[in-house]
Amino acid sequence: MNKQQKELAEKILKLKNEKRALLLAHNYQRPEIQEIADYVADSIGLCRRAQQEKNAELLVFSTVNFMAESAVMLNPDKKVVIPAKNAFCPMAAMLPAEKVKLAKKKYPDAAVVLYVNTLAEAKAMCDVCCTSSNAVQVVNSLDEERVIFGPDSNLAWYVQQHTDKEIIPIPQRGFCYVHKLFSEGDILLAREQHPDAEVLAHPECKPEVQCIADFIGSTSQMYHHTIESPKKEFVIATETGLIDRMKREQPGKEYIPAYSEAICSAMKLNTLEKIYLALKNEEPTVTLPKPIMKKARKAVERMTEITGR
Repeated sequence: MNKQQKELAEKILKLKNEKRALLLAHNYQRPEIQEIADYVADSIGLCRRAQQEKNAELLVFSTVNFMAESAVMLNPDKKVVIPAKNAFCPMAAMLPAEKVKLAKKKYPDAAVVLYVNTLAEAKAMCDVCCTSSNAVQVVNSLDEERVIFGPDSNLAWYVQQHTDKEIIPIPQRGFCYVHKLFSEGDILLAREQHPDAEVLAHPECKPEVQCIADFIGSTSQMYHHTIESPKKEFVIATETGLIDRMKREQPGKEYIPAYSEAICSAMKLNTLEKIYLALKNEEPTVTLPKPIMKKARKAVERMTEITGR
C-alpha cells in the first residue's frame, strides 16, 4: 500500500469496528482490499462466514452483484452493502429467469442445477445450486438423468466429463470472459518456461485448457492445493487476484499467471474509497423481493444438504 492507501485503510478499520461491520472480500479483489478484509474467500465461503459472525450487524461485500445477493439470501437479518453498486457480473447476466423458465418448459423431465454465479431471480427457479467445487457431486446426487445446467458452459463441460447424466447447458455458450482469455498456447508456453511448475486451472476455462492442466478446481481448491502440494512453482489459470492472495499468505513458493491480463474489471470496481463510503453511509444496500429470496435460499440450502457445506 502507498501512504494514501494506508491512511484510508486505517479509517476503514476504525469505522468498521465502531459500526460492528464485517468486511468480506472475494479472492479476485484488489490486494489492498484483501489486506484489510476480515475474510477473503470464494462467494459461498464469504456468505458462510457472515452467517457465523453473529455479532456483525453490517456486511460490506467487496464482490460483484450476485455474490452480494447470496449474502442477503443467507443473512436476511443483516444489512448488506456493496461498495461498487455497478459491479455486475456479465456471466450471471447471461441467464435471466426467463431463460430458465423456457428451458424448464422445453425439458420438463430435467432437473435444474444452477451455478451460484447466477442472479437470485434465476436461482429462485432452480432445483438446487452448486459451486465450481461441488458441481459434480451435486449433479450426481440427483435422481433425474437429464440436468439443465447454467450459466457457464465450460463448467457444464467439466461436469459432463464426470457424470453419466445428460448435461444441457443454458445458455448454450455462457461464459466468464476472464477465464475465456486463457488459451492452450498460454499453458504450453508456461510449461516451456517453467517445466517444474504445476498448472492449475479453473473449470470455467475452455475445455482445451482444462485438458492439459495438472489440476482443475475452484479458487478455494486451487488455494489449498498450493499449500498441500510439494511443488514450489505453480502456473495459475484464473483471475490474478487469487495470485495476490497466494503470494501474501503463502510466501516461499512461486505463482505464475497463465495470462497476466486475466483481470475482472467488475471485481476491480471496488476500491478502498468506495469501501469507506459504503461503511460511512451504509449504502448502496442490496435487497431482494421476499418471494425470490425465499426460493433462491431454498436452492442454496439444498446444495448444503447434499454436500454438507
